[in-house]
Amino acid sequence: MSKKRIITFGTFDLFHVGHLNILERSKKLGDTLIVGISTDNLNYSKKQKYPLYKQEERLRIVNALGIVDEVFYEESLELKRDYILKYNADILVMGNDWEGKFDEFKDVCEVVYLERTPSISTTEIVEIIRSKD
Repeated sequence: MSKKRIITFGTFDLFHVGHLNILERSKKLGDTLIVGISTDNLNYSKKQKYPLYKQEERLRIVNALGIVDEVFYEESLELKRDYILKYNADILVMGNDWEGKFDEFKDVCEVVYLERTPSISTTEIVEIIRSKD
């Protein structure tokens, strides 16, 4: 039986239990979990704001998790196919808020959308903190 390589992507800013849940559930789908961390510049291009934690810090946090086998910087959304191929991924995992958006990669790997943890997001955490001021 061949070992399955799982790849997923995210910003992982203000690391929280929702991040941990999706990474743990991703790892259960295979043997090796590879995580692409959005660079600060990529995050800015997507959301017109920089993450609160710098990319080096976010990479260190995710890399420190025992369930993660390898991390790298995702520098461009247009390179997802290249990353999947470079890391020989068998399965691409994304949150179900992206449902259908990555089906174009089904020709090179299985694509799985996992349900997000209800009632938690980095944006929501930031809003709660700001409302306390």
